[in-house]
Amino acid sequence: MKVVIVGAGAVGMQIAKQLIDEKKDVVLIEPNPDRARLASNRLDCMVLMREGNSVDALREAGTDGADFFIAVTDSDEVNLISCALVESEFKVPCKIARVRNVDYTSSRVVEKRFLGIDYILSPETVAARAIIRSIEQGAVSDIVLFEQSNVQMRHLTVTPGSEFANRSLSQIGTTVHLNFLVAIVLRANRYIIPSGRTVLQPGDILYVVATQEGFDKLYQRLGMRPTQMRRIVIIGGGKIGQMIGAYLLEGRGRDASLARRLFGALKQERRRSIKIIDWDYARCKELTQLLPGALVMHADISDEGVLEEEHMADSDLVIAVTGNQELNIVSAVYAKSLGVQRAMALVNKTNYTRIASQLGIDVPVSVKNSMVNSILKLIRSGNVKSIHSIPEGDLEVLQIVVDGASSAVGREIREIKLPQSSLVVSVLRAEEAFVPDGTYRLQAGDHIIVIARLEHIEQIQGIFTSAA
Repeated sequence: MKVVIVGAGAVGMQIAKQLIDEKKDVVLIEPNPDRARLASNRLDCMVLMREGNSVDALREAGTDGADFFIAVTDSDEVNLISCALVESEFKVPCKIARVRNVDYTSSRVVEKRFLGIDYILSPETVAARAIIRSIEQGAVSDIVLFEQSNVQMRHLTVTPGSEFANRSLSQIGTTVHLNFLVAIVLRANRYIIPSGRTVLQPGDILYVVATQEGFDKLYQRLGMRPTQMRRIVIIGGGKIGQMIGAYLLEGRGRDASLARRLFGALKQERRRSIKIIDWDYARCKELTQLLPGALVMHADISDEGVLEEEHMADSDLVIAVTGNQELNIVSAVYAKSLGVQRAMALVNKTNYTRIASQLGIDVPVSVKNSMVNSILKLIRSGNVKSIHSIPEGDLEVLQIVVDGASSAVGREIREIKLPQSSLVVSVLRAEEAFVPDGTYRLQAGDHIIVIARLEHIEQIQGIFTSAA
């Protein structure tokens, strides 16, 4: 597979790294000398210091033989134009553009392959969707959903007084009789795929796989009771705050049709009370017109006393989505200290998600991770149905349909020679999902969820999707 990427920013670099680690042929185009030099030093791929909207540069990159063309520069116009040039001048099966302007991504022209672009993705829309998904699941943690399966992956922090603290996973399994699996342990910035002998420590962040029912029982066992999300405060009235507000208002306001197109239908619940706080007076006036069902307040959240004055302790959920990730984290942590039940924070840097979790923020959402995962999911094809990337640990979570020609069919999981540190964490068969043990015998058509390191992805796909 060959992939041409225009833009060596945070998203472009991460996508390139993921694909290079999977032994894919990657070419990166970046006009900025500093970014191009950094990419050349860090990535084992061709880096061209050229403009991405140049036909000559695209030809030099070998775009005509590429399987995917991805434009993720900081300019919407460059991304759109470069994809349009590829459509008109080269034969590339799939073209993907990152576009920040929500008007482009919500427009009907997207449904008609605007400029020949196959997928137009907005980072704000992708992040808002991730936040809304977590809200609808109780805002207890971030959540990864898998296609055609009710199995989910969420993170859980081990607290000092937790039933999990200072106990091995095998000991926990004998006393906590619930169907869940600890797939990954994050400890001291190191990712571990655990065994039954792994002893959990306070401060560990666990990536847990279970069904919705399994998580409900697990949270109840750990004393994490569900909270009705009816009184919600959104800190930051930018595009993401506006989209979240429009969705939560259940169709009240001028943004109702946009929210339904972007996110789908809202669950049937009692109406929520929405409060939006923003420092920009002109933006507040605009939000008042766009979201008449919300209480819009003009205030600087960083000013001393603002959180207390606005009675944050009476809220069920605070969502901090300003353009300042440090302010988002501080605001969410402070809201929790005032007694707010749940807090969410938007971050840009990937490692800030770990910090936010360790500080007690229930759901940290990374714009970068959300965007990278969305693009990688589009790149996957065939029997690979879903993907979630954990870039800091060089890990990926794949949902794969077991092919009838695969050598894994009819064999127990323990008999399959999986690469080291690879793990089958869930199986969906005949609409029934469960966590398997080593004696489970795979069948053709099984939907399995596998966690593996990047360098083993191609091998994993070969095991389950073809005769090996």
